[in-house]
Amino acid sequence: MKYPVVVHKSEYGYDVHCPILKGCHSQGDTVEDALENIKDAITTYLEMIAEETKGSIYEVEVNV
Repeated sequence: MKYPVVVHKSEYGYDVHCPILKGCHSQGDTVEDALENIKDAITTYLEMIAEETKGSIYEVEVNV
């Protein structure tokens, strides 16, 4: 599956994040490194979500 990622150049290298996976970030010295590292971050993120959702999932409505 393909996931969109955003790459920003910083003074330390390249920061990359996946906007559809909240909190999924990585970095690298080059764009290529950053893109390889975000692949690992996405895989780890999805594995963690799969583990967390093994229980029953409910939706609740909250009136604010």
